[in-house]
Amino acid sequence: MALTIIAAYDVHEDGRRARLAALLQTCGDRIQLSVFVLTIGDDELSDLRQRAAAIIDPEKDSLYLLRQCATCWEGACCDGQAFPPTQQYLWAAL
Repeated sequence: MALTIIAAYDVHEDGRRARLAALLQTCGDRIQLSVFVLTIGDDELSDLRQRAAAIIDPEKDSLYLLRQCATCWEGACCDGQAFPPTQQYLWAAL
């Protein structure tokens, strides 16, 4: 089952920050400079946490992964230029 996860980070070194952002980008959409909305399964979340732990410096950096239930996500409020990302289905013809 896919989970909706809010990922937010504070990484002090540019190289680590870029690697972490690239990792998060593979799982979801960037909605702010250091905030992503991810749609992943439980197994993928576990793998993501392991891969992120190998990137960040736990003495200097932080990464928040916050689960959102369907009801919570449906009640999300956005103002101004903000809008919640919508799930897009893409078709590929082989």
